Amino acid sequence: MTTVVHDLELPELDLFGVDRFASRVALEGAREFHWLARFPNGYVVTRHADVMAILGDRRFHSAIGVASQMADGVDPELGDRQQRSILGMEGEEHQRVRRLVSPAFTPKRADRLRPVMQRVIGELVDAVVEQGHCELVTDVCEPYPIPIICELLGAPAEDWRLFSGWATDIFRVFNNDMENDRDRIKQAMEELDTYVRAMIEERRSRPADDLLTDLIAAEEAGDRLTTDELVMMTDAVLMAGTDTTRNQLACSVALLVQQPDQWRRLAEEPDLAKPVVEETMRHLGAVGATARIASEDIEYRDVIFPSGTLVVTSLATANVDPEVWDDPHRLDIARPTAGATHMSLGWGLHHCLGASLARAELQEALPLLARRMPDAQVDGEIEWKPALVGIWGPARLPLKFTPS
Repeated sequence: MTTVVHDLELPELDLFGVDRFASRVALEGAREFHWLARFPNGYVVTRHADVMAILGDRRFHSAIGVASQMADGVDPELGDRQQRSILGMEGEEHQRVRRLVSPAFTPKRADRLRPVMQRVIGELVDAVVEQGHCELVTDVCEPYPIPIICELLGAPAEDWRLFSGWATDIFRVFNNDMENDRDRIKQAMEELDTYVRAMIEERRSRPADDLLTDLIAAEEAGDRLTTDELVMMTDAVLMAGTDTTRNQLACSVALLVQQPDQWRRLAEEPDLAKPVVEETMRHLGAVGATARIASEDIEYRDVIFPSGTLVVTSLATANVDPEVWDDPHRLDIARPTAGATHMSLGWGLHHCLGASLARAELQEALPLLARRMPDAQVDGEIEWKPALVGIWGPARLPLKFTPS
């Protein structure tokens, strides 16, 4: 017998602005009663199997563009831009663009950048290890991904500061302070677009061994990306490839240094790079949830979600579902990864396109940090970003260690 979701008796939660850790505790408690919980604007999915199912259902559309248009003080132009991004596209248009660009984002392509990753993280660590202390977010995490993205796109290495500034300002769109951030966001987007269009014109006449050239050359049955689509994809690569990696690296280190045995083990066994990345992303992902909108009346598990219903999938609680992982709150960097998929990189049609790149960057950075700072510990307190920030992690992560 089917029931409209609005008529269900569900746990009711209002987690707006609540600390991320407290939110997860509340959602895990609600999960004991039902796989859904109610919040003021919609519903939250809390169990791993249901999160996978909702994210894999084509009828549930990305809510990025819709959510941005609903936000207080939002600029309609910014909302429209997000809907035209691959992050907000749906249907045949999304499938077409994703099909064209996917060959440029394979694990093999990411592996080609590992020497660059090793060089960049090595130089950043070299600059602080003799001091015996650092503020990891500012000194290492913030600057780490940008030179790699520049190399990926084919931008001059000396322009990494430009890209870093643009990425920081564009990501203000997720900070829920549009009234104060609108002008900086729009200026950064305009400057990035102008820069990228100039790069596209140059690559059309002078191809190179970089992502932008690959995207220009991408073709299937005579179909190619338009210039506007190339600009959109480059913007998406910058957005998806910077703030997520910055925050996830800081989250992972924050977890590990507070469990010295795990940190020292990673320093001694760098071959654990792959499982440590998966385990720390599972345990504390930079992206804790992602939202979907029912594009039509949808029936799932005898529950009808009327068209327009907002459904938030809690990646954080899916990642600690006891039905999937034994002792899910225990951090174990050698935990087997086969057979269980964490949700921190998404799932389904909007699964993170740059997942291979993100994994490679973390796999290169974490063992090196552990090896160069084997006795690192938090020097004071970790300052976490506000709960409402979309891509989240430590704002400050002060560390102390034996100088080397």
